[in-house]
Amino acid sequence: MIDTETLPDGDLGALASEWRQRALRGDLHARGIAHQLEAELRRRAGALRPDYGVLDLRPLEHRQRQRHWWKLW
Repeated sequence: MIDTETLPDGDLGALASEWRQRALRGDLHARGIAHQLEAELRRRAGALRPDYGVLDLRPLEHRQRQRHWWKLW
């Protein structure tokens, strides 16, 4: 496996992208390595905080648009 602790963020991102491309082309072992690299990138970035100003926190019934029963389209 690749030592991810010593790699800078830019190199780690490039490697993760390269291994993900290999996995998408059918390399069976590349998926695990790509996952390891991407998990390290997420760990370094930390947990993203939600932007409550943008999130719609209303109940689902209020967020869904009501359709009129007589419209056929």
